[in-house]
Amino acid sequence: MTTVRTAIVIGGGIAGPVTALALHRAGITATVHEAYPATASGVGGIGGTLALAPNGVAALRTVGADEAVTATATPIDRSVMAVGRRRIDLPTLAGVPPLRVVHRAQLHRVLHDRAVAEGVAFAYGRRLVAVEQTDIGVTARFEDGSTATADVLVGADGIRSTVRGLIDPAAPGPRFTGLLSFEAVARHEVDAAPGTMTFAFGRRGYYLYWPEPGGGTRWGANLPQQRPMSLVEARAVPADQWLETLRASYGDDDPGRELMATSVADELQVVGSLQIMPPVPHWHRGRMVLVGDAAHAPSNSSGQGASLAIESGVQLARCLRDLPDVASAFDAYVRLRRNRVEKVAARAARINHAKAPGPVARTLMPLLMPLLVRTAMDPERTIAHEQRYVIDFDAPVTAEPALR
Repeated sequence: MTTVRTAIVIGGGIAGPVTALALHRAGITATVHEAYPATASGVGGIGGTLALAPNGVAALRTVGADEAVTATATPIDRSVMAVGRRRIDLPTLAGVPPLRVVHRAQLHRVLHDRAVAEGVAFAYGRRLVAVEQTDIGVTARFEDGSTATADVLVGADGIRSTVRGLIDPAAPGPRFTGLLSFEAVARHEVDAAPGTMTFAFGRRGYYLYWPEPGGGTRWGANLPQQRPMSLVEARAVPADQWLETLRASYGDDDPGRELMATSVADELQVVGSLQIMPPVPHWHRGRMVLVGDAAHAPSNSSGQGASLAIESGVQLARCLRDLPDVASAFDAYVRLRRNRVEKVAARAARINHAKAPGPVARTLMPLLMPLLVRTAMDPERTIAHEQRYVIDFDAPVTAEPALR
């Protein structure tokens, strides 16, 4: 039985509220400390739409948030690959619920409200600057001069995590994928049934789209880019200038041309340079530990980033609940998670490479894609182990190497 009774959770985006909810269910009182003010758009508001895989929704079920999240999401039950004028149905995984797409801000709002309803406390305007550890606890010091003390501290503070640097000053930072991302809803109606997501390789860039409930077509575009841009840099460029760049890039594509032409600058989401986390050597030190993007952030090509973050929060709570000391709980948590998340990241990296094909690859793609769909894209081999993963929250965790 654990001796941990209280936790400080740094970060109020997605992983933070889920971790706090799971800790609450495990009998551990957690307070979420968020750097942004409560009314700032930064709390869950940065970024556009994200995907929740079936395993992510299953993990949300353990904290009672699955129904509220899926009610705000759009189900995707068919995927199509478009290469030039060809449309190729991608094989689907049998026996699993559909993928769900949801706006990050909506997901954050649902998770926050669920956590508050369960009694989880949130403190805003708390930017972490330092941590002090002892044998019996940990104290967080914030930029505003306030402090908080608990048994453990959880870094759920995203890809640019402060906690990661406090655990290991030599820890790697995020890496640029070579892609710049945008999103909007076009007035153009594509010839696709509701629930169909199309992945398209244009002449100059990759994009995807699906019919938006209520009308129009939601699209996301990944343009190849030579150098990374921070979100602040990318959003400093006028939106109408970005839209002109997109219209020039996709002007030869169908329906890319129509999607860009019928989108308006005021509604363009400049998501910025896509970044991933390389393997992080140390997920914990003393009484500090990482969850979510702070420890593992695969490319959005994986369709698993948010789902893995949710899973990690749930698994951490199980380990802290069942193991007798902090060190053994953190070790067990890493053994449960590292191999799984790094396999997903490796698969996503291969997809990223395909999103920016050279001229020769673009020429061969219409010929090779049908063969790849029949062979290399077998869902039972590539994604079944990811999407059918379900955490048994009530099962006890042990310190043995063979963990469940």
